[in-house]
Amino acid sequence: MDITTVIINFQTPDLLDRAVRSFKRFYPEIPLIIIDNGSKDLGQSKKLIKSFVEEFESIEGVFLETNIFHGPAMDLAIKEYVNTKYVFFLDSDTVTKKGGFLEEMDEFISSEREIYGMGEIIKANKRGYKSETGKEILLTPYMLINTDLYSSLRPFIHHGQPTLHNFSDAASKGFTLKAYKISDYIDHIWRGTADRFGYGLGFKGKLDYLLNKLGL
Repeated sequence: MDITTVIINFQTPDLLDRAVRSFKRFYPEIPLIIIDNGSKDLGQSKKLIKSFVEEFESIEGVFLETNIFHGPAMDLAIKEYVNTKYVFFLDSDTVTKKGGFLEEMDEFISSEREIYGMGEIIKANKRGYKSETGKEILLTPYMLINTDLYSSLRPFIHHGQPTLHNFSDAASKGFTLKAYKISDYIDHIWRGTADRFGYGLGFKGKLDYLLNKLGL
């Protein structure tokens, strides 16, 4: 499989430890890049990631000086560190229960050139909030993306839904998202990092929330 897995970590070494070890239990040979997003946790995250690099030949650690936030960190991973045709993004607050999903997803996405990404699909409005009249996006905690196609689209951004513009561009170009019930294989805590540290969206986040409430 021409796939690299990427996990973005920010000051949650306890969650990261479970995410990495549960994933590697089923996929020991799949390359895994862990990007530490400027953690300031007295070196706990860096120490854990370095221990993973020593323990697993297939793990690489990248250490950013500052927190550039989740979406830009995913964008950086694709542009600077991923050398495979596909990238599987996995959140640090996940636990992989069983394997087999990457094999199935790889078979699907490789068979149809217009498939851009795979995972669990929801619809979101232009503010990034769930809406039945919105556009389809993949849930970011566990999604497979075609890195070749990514480069022709707007990048992932710092946002509550960092993929929003990217997936909108994909749809306009005729690329499709394919639904895959990956939650059958992976448990996601939801907001494991955000509940501790927030999204760091500041005024923009509050404005989007207000405008969404007003239906604008």
